[in-house]
Order: sequence, then C-alpha cells, then structure tokens
Amino acid sequence: MQSRGLSVGQPTSDFLGNLAEDDRTELYRLGKHREYRKGSAIFRVGDTCSHVYFLEAGRVKIFQPSSKGREVILWFCLGGEIFGLAEAARGGRRVVGATACEDVVVLTVTDQQFKQFVPSRPSAALLSMQVLASRLRGLSDVLVNFVSDEVDIRIAKLILRLGARYGQRRGNIVHLDIPLTHQEIADMVGTTRQTVTAVLSRLRKERVLSIDSHCIDVESEKELSELAQ
Repeated sequence: MQSRGLSVGQPTSDFLGNLAEDDRTELYRLGKHREYRKGSAIFRVGDTCSHVYFLEAGRVKIFQPSSKGREVILWFCLGGEIFGLAEAARGGRRVVGATACEDVVVLTVTDQQFKQFVPSRPSAALLSMQVLASRLRGLSDVLVNFVSDEVDIRIAKLILRLGARYGQRRGNIVHLDIPLTHQEIADMVGTTRQTVTAVLSRLRKERVLSIDSHCIDVESEKELSELAQ
C-alpha cells in the first residue's frame, strides 16, 4: 500500500465532537466522569466488559500483549474519541488493554446503557460503525506493512499516518501534535527502541524531520513519502 503524503485536516475520529447536540447531551446525562492518573489502567486484558469510554481530555493507548510479554500498541485515543466499544458490541472479556499516557478524564457509560442509547439514535449508531470500520482498516494496513515492509519503511508510514490524523500544518512543516517516545514507536511498528532511535537519527540528519520534546515535525513530506513508497 503506497503512501501519498500528509493529508492534514482530514475528518477526525472525534466521536463526541461529531455527535448531534441532543445525542451528546443525552450521552452526558447517562454517563459518569472519571479521572485516571498517568500510567493507570483504565481496563486490562481479560477484564469483563462493563462500560464504553469517551475520552474528554488527555491521551490513552490501546494495546495488546504479545506472547513474549511485550506491549503491541494498536492505536492512541485523543480527546473526543470512543474506546472499549468492540467488546460492548459483541460481549465477552477484554482482548485489549487501555492505559492512560497522561492524566486523563473520561466519560463512562455502561454497556447496557449504550446498547439502549444507540438504537434510538441513528446518527450515533452510524458514527459507531464508522469508528470500528476505520480502526479495522488501520489495523489491516499495519498487518500488511509488517509482512511486506522493512522497518524504516514501517516507521515512515507510521509517521505519515499519524501526521494525517494528528498533524497541524505550520507553513511547509507538519507538526505531529502527539508526543511519542522511541519505545512507543517501536511498540507500534514491531521493532526495538534502539532500531527506532537509529532510523529517526538518520532522518534527522537528512533533515526529513526534527524532534522536540518527543513531538515530531515533518520537514520534508516529499522525502518521507518517497521512503514510505
């Protein structure tokens, strides 16, 4: 799958922001606000599904542990996004975990309340389907990349994907408004932290990107896209 550069400003997965006002009001009426400190588990693999979560502030990572005990980060959630939805839809125990990357505030709605809310709110139901479909497409792309691409290409594609979702254009530079450690990048592309450090160092020397406080600035979209292809 070829990457064609950064399409900054595409529609986001801001579930709360995209809800109709009356749907959002009803959801807030049903839900309860909870705060989690950085590093806290919101739910763990194997937990019984009891709630659907809506992130109001902060950043949450969704991950699955590998057979070797490493975390494989599947995606990050930012403000407005919904998570914990798949198990609520199908029932059963959690197959992924969710951890607060920083102090976060979430709106929690019981899965039974959400199941009653959705049938009477067609636009909310459609939005839920779109979220699940988007994440499935994203994970499919990642799987193809694991099989077919070298690690430097996987890293380039990840940066392009994150740039399209979280990027803010500042002149000729695209700023990724999401701080990422080298270990988090490694956990998203299936490699080691040392390898990520080496690849990013080379891209910095070639002035393809720069990094400040774990935030990436893409300085040459053309060169990054060429590497991804």
